[in-house]
Amino acid sequence: MKNIDLVILAGGKGSRIKNFLHNKPKPMLKFNNIYFLQYIINNFSKYHFKKIYILTGYKSDIIFKNFHNKTFNFTKIICLKEKKLMGTGGALLNLKKIKINDFILANGDTVFDINLNNLLNSYKKNKLGCLALTSNKLNTNSFKLNNLSLKKNNLFYKRKSDLMNGGIYFFKKRILSLLPNKPSSLEDDILPKIIKKKLLTGRIFKDFFLDIGTPKYLNISETKLLKYFKRPAAFLDRDGVINHDTGYVYRKKDFKFKDKVIEGLKYLIKKNYYIFLITNQAGIAKGFFKLSDFFKLHAHLKIVLAKKNIFFNDVQFSPYHPKGKIKLYSKKSNLRKPGNQMIKNIYKKFLIDKKKSFMIGDKLSDKNCAKKSKISFYYSQDNFLKQIKKII
Repeated sequence: MKNIDLVILAGGKGSRIKNFLHNKPKPMLKFNNIYFLQYIINNFSKYHFKKIYILTGYKSDIIFKNFHNKTFNFTKIICLKEKKLMGTGGALLNLKKIKINDFILANGDTVFDINLNNLLNSYKKNKLGCLALTSNKLNTNSFKLNNLSLKKNNLFYKRKSDLMNGGIYFFKKRILSLLPNKPSSLEDDILPKIIKKKLLTGRIFKDFFLDIGTPKYLNISETKLLKYFKRPAAFLDRDGVINHDTGYVYRKKDFKFKDKVIEGLKYLIKKNYYIFLITNQAGIAKGFFKLSDFFKLHAHLKIVLAKKNIFFNDVQFSPYHPKGKIKLYSKKSNLRKPGNQMIKNIYKKFLIDKKKSFMIGDKLSDKNCAKKSKISFYYSQDNFLKQIKKII
C-alpha cells in the first residue's frame, strides 16, 4: 500500500449513544478492556500506510493522550483537531493543511474487516474513489447512505436495495478540492454529488461488520467483538525462525526467508491465527545499525508480504542490550527477551486466546519469555510449514 495514508473520522459527539459515553468520544469506548479505536487501528495497521491520521473534535484530548505521535506496527499516528465541529465532510478540511497522499477513509464507530487490497484493486482510474459496500440483509444497522446499487463500476441510488455504505472508502486526494469551506456531511452532502457524476465506484464485501453508533447495537458490541476478534496467536522470533540468522540482519539484501516460511504464514492466516513478531535487536544498542535501518527493512517486508496477502498483526522489538555502545539503548530492559514486556504490550491491544497460542524461537531466552507469558514454546525447525501443521 505504497504512498497511501489512513484517515479515521473520530470527531463526532455520538448523540445517539450519549448516555453511554460518560464524557468520552465514541471511539474511546472500551470493549473487553480495549478501546474501540484500537480495534480499528489493529485492523488496518497490518497494511503499510505512510501515516495514520485521526481526525478528532469532541473530547479530543482523550484521543491525543492515547494515540498522538505513537508508532504502531511501523506506522506513525498523528491526531488532528477541529477548532469547531464541522461534520464528517467538514472534518476532512483538516487534510488540506497537511501533505496528504491518496487515502483510505474509515469511520471511527464501525469495524469492517475487509481486505483493503481488494478495495484498491476495484478502484478505476477515472473515478474519485471506491466505497466498501455491505449487505443490508447481513447488517441491519441504520446508515444515512444506504439504498445503493452497483452497475458497470458505477454507484447509484436505488429505492429497494440490499446494499449499504460500509464506512470504508478509498479516495484520491483531489476529492478535497470538492469540499465546501463550511460544515458538511460526507454522507448527505459530498457523496450524493460525486455519485451523481459517476465518480465513485464500489466493491461488495461479506466480511465482519459492526457499527456502535446506536444503543441497540452498542449493547451487543462487546459480545460480537469478543467472539470475532479473540483468536489464538503465533508469537514468532525473527532471526533464525522467519529468516536465516547471518548475524545482525538489517539490509534487504541480507534478509532471506527460511524454508516454507511463506507457506507456513499463509497456513496460520487460513487457520485464523494472529501473527506477531517478537524480536531482540541488540544490533541497535551495539551500534551495528540504526533504528531507522530496522524500520526501513520492516516497511519493505510489509509491502512484500502484503502482495501475498500475508500480514503481521504487530511487530514488537527490543533495541536494548546491557552492554551496548549507544547510550540510549545500553541498559537492562524487560522489553528484551527473556523478559516478556513485548508480549504484554500485545495482550493490551489484542484479544488473545492464550490456551491455543504458542511461540517459536531458537534461543533459551525465547523459551523463558514464552514461559513467563504462559504460552507453549517450540524450538524452530528447518521446515516452517511442517512444524506449524504439527503444532496446530
